[in-house]
Amino acid sequence: MNMIGASSTDRPAPAARMTKPNTGPNTGPDAKPDAKPDARPGRDHRIDALRGVALTMMFADHIPQNLLNRLTIRNLGFADAAEIFVLLAGFASMLAYGGAFERAGWMVGLERLGRRVVRLYVFQMLMLFSTILLIKEWRHFHTVPVDFLEPELAHGFDSLWRVMLMQAQPGNLNILPLYMVLLLLFPVIYLALKANLWVALAVSCALWGLINLDPAINLPNWLDPDGWYFDPFAWQFLFTIGAWSALATRRSGGDMAQKPWAVAACWLYLGFSAVQSFPWAQWGLPDLSPLPIEPPQKTPLSPLRLIDVLAIFYLVQSSRLARRAAAGPIGQILAVYGRHSLEVFSLGTVLDLLGRLVMTTYGTGWPMQIAVNVIGLGTLYLVASTLDRRKKRAKSREAARTDGAAESS
Repeated sequence: MNMIGASSTDRPAPAARMTKPNTGPNTGPDAKPDAKPDARPGRDHRIDALRGVALTMMFADHIPQNLLNRLTIRNLGFADAAEIFVLLAGFASMLAYGGAFERAGWMVGLERLGRRVVRLYVFQMLMLFSTILLIKEWRHFHTVPVDFLEPELAHGFDSLWRVMLMQAQPGNLNILPLYMVLLLLFPVIYLALKANLWVALAVSCALWGLINLDPAINLPNWLDPDGWYFDPFAWQFLFTIGAWSALATRRSGGDMAQKPWAVAACWLYLGFSAVQSFPWAQWGLPDLSPLPIEPPQKTPLSPLRLIDVLAIFYLVQSSRLARRAAAGPIGQILAVYGRHSLEVFSLGTVLDLLGRLVMTTYGTGWPMQIAVNVIGLGTLYLVASTLDRRKKRAKSREAARTDGAAESS
């Protein structure tokens, strides 16, 4: 599930995002752009913090024995962290690569986009080989009753080339291939949105609707006759909505207009979603689900899942309270995860597998539950905060060099 957003290093500073050059009288090499008062000063950390929330939930969700996952949105709603990540990936991609197209031109933007796709592929391969080696080494010392790899990969490397070519996608290693496809499609999505926001959204919606009518339309997956677990033809709609939202709200700093009726509708829907999806049996409670319906399908991104994540996104991006919370201590911890989502997701995937192996081998008691979660999430935060400090130091050195060059000239 990564659904990994654009690198924070690719994003422009908030004040300069996707703005047109100043063509007024205050121009020239020494001129400053006309400043307009900002009603909501300060950086908006909500995207990074929300991505951090999704990362922590993914860590819990990918360890089936982890009791913490009973409290994630996977068990408290129709959608889960994957939907949040893909939506935020579209939003961040528009800021990063759409902004690069506008500020630096298509060649620079495509180069950055290509580097990101290559980076995603490298991390995908690192996760793949780490997963295979960890499982095979563990089986030298322990008997694992559950096969953690597809049989075709568990007993040899003959089929490894299929995974490397994205023809086969093992479980929990299927989100980055989706994101790579979406990034490769981004230039087309960008051009369509710039031409007409609503027409582009309507075409994307029509394709998503077609997949829900005929889920057989999918890319082939050698490990699964049903195709890719995340059908790119359906999930492109969520990615496009994220990109559309970045364009539609860029003049308000990413804020959506807060309408009381829309807020009420979102909370009502999320309440229904929580009651309908709650794991009543796991908690030893009578089933209070109001409707006798099957869980909505994830592969074609069913409408119930789509509405769920859109409601969450609207409530966060229209809320001043959420903006303040994201700037607070807890929000900043989550934002550290979110700013380095690719590294945190990739390491978290390997730690998830290790946690599954440990719990399968040594039990799932409370001491083990606490140890796995504290060590796992603590390790991820240590890595993310280290990367954050390095990034800030690099920016400080770059700023110092720029200032020095300006003074010498």
